[in-house]
Amino acid sequence: MSKSGPQVPLTPAVFHILLALVGQERHGYDIMQQVKSDSQSAVKMGPGTLYGSLDRMIEAGLVTKGNTRDPRRIYYKLTTLGLATLRAETERLSHLAVVARRQLGTA
Repeated sequence: MSKSGPQVPLTPAVFHILLALVGQERHGYDIMQQVKSDSQSAVKMGPGTLYGSLDRMIEAGLVTKGNTRDPRRIYYKLTTLGLATLRAETERLSHLAVVARRQLGTA
């Protein structure tokens, strides 16, 4: 990942974390619960995957640490680059889904 611009494709973990952070700051456990909810329990992210991904995402400029209102929890928020990256990946996946439906004869 780099800070120069949206880097796609994303790993599923990074995609789900970015999606969970749209519109609000969240702490780690809240992100894991949102990912589980968004995926209808298909994706269960553990702490190692979550925090490893968040560290790389911070380094890449996709996410930043947010409000420190609760010293026991670190809150994370989406950056402008993170939102642009999520949008780019969503468009890429949408296009792939159209192609797949066409080829499968379900379009």
